[in-house]
Amino acid sequence: FLSETAAALCLSAGYRAAGDRIWQGLTLLFALVPCALVQLSLVFIHRDVSRDRPLVLLLHLLQLGPLV
Repeated sequence: FLSETAAALCLSAGYRAAGDRIWQGLTLLFALVPCALVQLSLVFIHRDVSRDRPLVLLLHLLQLGPLV
């Protein structure tokens, strides 16, 4: 997950150096939105796991699929 984010940021820097702002913006969007979603789900997991919320736990596990 970290290497994918690092690769996307390097690719975005390459697009910036080439002057292609549209592809740079799209690359940053697709790199940073998943990071924000993972952090948001972690907040809900730590807050709601004591309430036995299986749907939130399932969503968290699906986002960690590449690590498994």
